[in-house]
Amino acid sequence: MRRRTFLSTSALSACAATPLLARAQQASPGIDMATKTVTVGAFTPVTGPVPFYAILTHAAEACFKWANETNALNGWKIKFVTYDDGYEPARSVAVTRRMVEEDKIFALAAPVGTAQSVAVLPYAKEIGLPVIGPIGGATALFSERLVFPLLPDYGWSAASNLDYALTDLKASRVALLWENDELGRSGKRGFDLHLSGLKKEASESIPFEVRNTDFTPHVRRLAKAKADVVIVFGSNANLTAALKAADRIGYEAKWMAPFFTADPTTRKLAGDLLNGVYFSSWLMPVTADDPDIKAYRDNVGKLYPADPVGVFGLNGWSNAALFVKGFKALLDSGKPLTRASLVDVMETLKDQNIGGARKVTFMANDHRGARQEGIIQAAPDGSFKLVRDFRPYPAAVFDAKIS
Repeated sequence: MRRRTFLSTSALSACAATPLLARAQQASPGIDMATKTVTVGAFTPVTGPVPFYAILTHAAEACFKWANETNALNGWKIKFVTYDDGYEPARSVAVTRRMVEEDKIFALAAPVGTAQSVAVLPYAKEIGLPVIGPIGGATALFSERLVFPLLPDYGWSAASNLDYALTDLKASRVALLWENDELGRSGKRGFDLHLSGLKKEASESIPFEVRNTDFTPHVRRLAKAKADVVIVFGSNANLTAALKAADRIGYEAKWMAPFFTADPTTRKLAGDLLNGVYFSSWLMPVTADDPDIKAYRDNVGKLYPADPVGVFGLNGWSNAALFVKGFKALLDSGKPLTRASLVDVMETLKDQNIGGARKVTFMANDHRGARQEGIIQAAPDGSFKLVRDFRPYPAAVFDAKIS
C-alpha cells in the first residue's frame, strides 16, 4: 500500500536568478530550485499491529501543510511522501530505499518507530540521508551524526519522574512498575542510576509483561512495601490496569507515568481514576495556551477531524516541526541546499521551542535534542495541566554512558 501527499496551497513560483541557479547546481536530491520545493518522506504503519500510530503521521502531514500555508519557509514548499511499512523494520528499509530512488527525497522526516528507524540507519549512512525527528526512543539514534531525535531516552524520563517524586512530592518510598522490554528496561536503567547516585533504594521494582491485564499481585506487593509514590513505565493500558487494581484493594499512593500516557486515550480507559496522576513530559500539555500548541490543535483538527487531539498527535507534529525549523535555518544560512549542509546547520540549533518541546539543542557530537521535561497532572475536568515547569534532566543520568 502506498500513500503520497503533495502539500501545496498556491502555485509554486519559478526561480531563475543567477545565484539560485548556482545554488541549484550544488543541491542534493529532493531539492527543486525551479519550483522551490523540498521533498521529504516517512515510513508509517497504516497496517500491522499498531495502525493507530498513523495518527503521528497525520499530525506530521498537518504540520507540513501548515508550514506551506503560512509561508514558514520563505516561499519554499514541503512535499511529503509516505509509505506503509506495516511496522516491520525490514519493510521500513525497503520503502526508504524506494523513496530515495523513486521520489528523490531530501531527508526522512518524522518516520515512525524505534526499531524501524534503527533498522534504516545503515542505509541512511551509506547514502548520507538525514533522519530528522525519528519517532522512537533508542540509544542508537543519539549516536549517529545524520540522526536528530526529539524524543528523549526513556531512562532520562524515568529519572525526571523520580526527581519530582523525591524533591517535590517529598516521597520517602518510591516504587517502579516496569514493562519487561526495552522500553521498560530503559526506564529502569535511569531510575536505578538516579537512585544509586542519591544512595537510595527503591521500595519495590516489579517487572510486568506488556500484555498483562491483572495487576492485583503487583499492587499487593506495592501496598506491602508501603510505597507512597509509584512510577509506572508502560502503556496507557498498563497504567489503567494498575490504577484499577489499586482501587479494588483500597491501596492509596501517588502515581506517575511517562509522557505518552498523558493522552485522552488513557482518560477514556481509566476515567476518574486518572485524576491526580503525574506525568513527566518533554512535551507541553496539548491544552496549553501557547501559539505552537494551538497551531497543532487547529490544523490537525482541520485535516484529520476524526483523530484525537492528544500527546500522540503533538508528538508527530513536533517531530515534523523539527524539519521545518532545520530547513528554515538552512535557507537562512546561505549554504548550498545539500543533505550535508542540513546536518551542519541542524547542529547549530540551540534552545529552540519546536512544536510542544522546549529548549531543544543539537551540537556536534551531541544529538540529545530534548534536554528538559516538565511535570503534567491529570485534572478532574479532563485536561492535563503543567504543574512544574521544564527542568534539565538529572545530570548523573543524562550524561551517563549507556552501553
